[in-house]
Amino acid sequence: LRLVFPNVLLAKLGSSTGRFANATLVRLAEFLSVGYKKGVRPVKDWNTPTNVEIDLMVYSILNVDEKNQVLTTYVWYRQSWKDEFLVWDSQDFDGVKKISIPTANVWVPDILINEFVDVGKSPDIPYVYVTDDGVVRNYKPIQVVTACTLNIYNFPFDVQNCSLTFQSWLHTIDDINITLMREPEELSKDKSVFMNQGEWELLHVLSKYKNFSVDKEEYYAEMKFHVVIRRRPLFYTVNLLLPSIFLMVMDIVGFYLPPDSGERVSFKITLLLGYSVFLIIVSDTLPATAIGTPLIGVYFVVCMALLVISLTETVLIVRLVHKQDLQPPVPQWLKYLVLERAPVLFCIHKKHRLCSRLSSQEGGLLGLHLTPAKDNVPPLMDNILQEVTTIRHFLEKRDKCREIAKEWLQVGYVLDVLLFRVYLVAVVAYSITLGTLWSVWQAA
Repeated sequence: LRLVFPNVLLAKLGSSTGRFANATLVRLAEFLSVGYKKGVRPVKDWNTPTNVEIDLMVYSILNVDEKNQVLTTYVWYRQSWKDEFLVWDSQDFDGVKKISIPTANVWVPDILINEFVDVGKSPDIPYVYVTDDGVVRNYKPIQVVTACTLNIYNFPFDVQNCSLTFQSWLHTIDDINITLMREPEELSKDKSVFMNQGEWELLHVLSKYKNFSVDKEEYYAEMKFHVVIRRRPLFYTVNLLLPSIFLMVMDIVGFYLPPDSGERVSFKITLLLGYSVFLIIVSDTLPATAIGTPLIGVYFVVCMALLVISLTETVLIVRLVHKQDLQPPVPQWLKYLVLERAPVLFCIHKKHRLCSRLSSQEGGLLGLHLTPAKDNVPPLMDNILQEVTTIRHFLEKRDKCREIAKEWLQVGYVLDVLLFRVYLVAVVAYSITLGTLWSVWQAA
């Protein structure tokens, strides 16, 4: 009607009475609504596709659910298209060049996000802007709950890449085509509205257009946005890595306790129990999925294994140097390898050599021959000599046991130093490897 008799229609609309008599926007709204069919794609030539321009700005990262592989973001979504039936001459309506009208009264493209897994909570924006040349602008914020393949192996230095794919659910590319509202470079670097005070920071938003076909007959247009985010690791470094590092350092320091002291065993058992409690506390902090474990979880398990190995080594050394009266002498091959070759090869100071020397001198003094004479010895003196001989044999046996214990102590000391150095090399190599990997991931 308005296309055939535009002047008649304007005259009719201009004759409105009452409180809307001089309301230009009311007249314009009535003009645009007369005969409009919102259920039909707004083109005069049905062969002309409707070109929908879209834009995306990430406002906030609300939640990253690694267990369910779900990303929740809050985005500002913009789309615009040309409606050939919403055109007017601004001179006929007091120079009005744009008007807001209810979204429910106009045709809106059925562009959805493929990765949607939940409706989310998006505020209802009931209006769209229309300009006098028929361009419709539909701007709205959306809380997007989408499925995303989250890789937690590098946690807490992980970078996630989640895609948001916009496409018409029904219309083919012959009816609706999708393009970008801005240049891809400008879109990628735009962080103007991003709230970056949370756990995640936005690196960039990449865009890619393509058309695809399901049955090789009808093709659909889609625009895919890759939202690349990176986790801020400071919180996890302070609360997870540093306490574990401190406990491992204390375990290394515990090797400086004397090997013949029982305090080292109790000290390392206490560290092991403390680390177990620490793992129970942080178990809820670590992300978990059914298909993988973060490297930091492997790190904690290896640290626990190192503490167990350290405790086992300590128990063996304490058992080795423990003084017992029935302890056998040190085998010659072990004495040669541990007490002669190992100190030279590994520059180990034999600190018990002086004690052994003093013990030998003492044994020499006690080893004087006190064989009682048989001639002209009174019975009382003979008994005294027998008692002295018995005491001498007892002291010699005791000194022999002490000498054996000191040799085992020397063997235990050398083995303790060797095992400590092996353990220290393993811990340092493990720490350097993990530190290098995490540094590379964080710089990537």
